[in-house]
This record gives sequence, structure tokens and C-alpha cells, in this order.
Amino acid sequence: MAMLTAYDPLAAPSASFRALDQLTGRTGATAHPLAGMPMDAYKVGDNFVAHFDLPGVDPDSIDVSVEGAQLTITAERSVPQLANAEWAIAERPYGRYSRQLVLGKSLDTDRLEARYHDGVLTVSIPVAEKARARKITVTRADAPAKPEHRTIEGKSTESTNRAVEA
Repeated sequence: MAMLTAYDPLAAPSASFRALDQLTGRTGATAHPLAGMPMDAYKVGDNFVAHFDLPGVDPDSIDVSVEGAQLTITAERSVPQLANAEWAIAERPYGRYSRQLVLGKSLDTDRLEARYHDGVLTVSIPVAEKARARKITVTRADAPAKPEHRTIEGKSTESTNRAVEA
């Protein structure tokens, strides 16, 4: 069963970055569009873990939300406001970034945890209890069933005995 499907809805086109350059006075030094938040994802033990590279992002701008099976990460890297700066090169992308993952039903999103440290957002989601590996006892289908021994208790009456004898 797939644990996630990645989707990047806001991979910005070059025109957006050119407009940002014009607004910030960085003409001729176009920042390259960011194709999304670089991510590593893996399962370790009973947890699904994803790391998102978000260097230079203000931690207060990071938003992590879950709606149904969709995890959305949104963050913003602000353009530095430098008085009288004439940009020679501007390769670092700025703006709002978003990444969406469609999570598998086997994950317990109610217990999701997110931490941001040294420019990396780490999201950890435990595997749901019902989806964890468990041992199943196998019985033999060709083995004869053990006879059940039952004792039936009852009271005998004479009229019943005569009816049985007749």
C-alpha cells in the first residue's frame, strides 16, 4: 500500500519570478523558480518520516495542515529588503512555497508531529495501529475437527418414555 503520493501545486513559472524581480528592482538578475520543496521520505519502524529543505525560511511562516488524507506544507522565504542595493546576481528563490502529499490510509494523521531545525522541516507520522504488521495464526484446513463432547441434561417423564417406545 502506498504511504504517499507527491504533488507540487505551486511550482511557479518563470514569469512570476520576472514579475518579482521587477517589483524588487532586481531586473536582469532573475532568480530561478523553485520546483518545490526538496524532500526525502522513508519509513522507519512504525513511523513514516519526511524531511523538507526550507533554508532561510522564517519558522513562523511554516504551515502544516492535514485535511482528510492530504498533507499540505506551506512556507515563505521573504525577499531581503536592502536599501540602495543593486543586485548583481539573484539565484536564491523567494516567495511562498507549497507542497502537498496524499497520505495512505495506513497512517495515523491525528498523531502527526512537525519540527523545524537548521532549515529542515521534519514531519513524522506513525503508522495506524490497525495497519501495523501482526502475527496471524494459521490453522490446518485438512485436519479433522475435534469432536465436541456435550452433556445434555434433562428430566425424563413416563409419558415421554412411552411415546418413544411406541
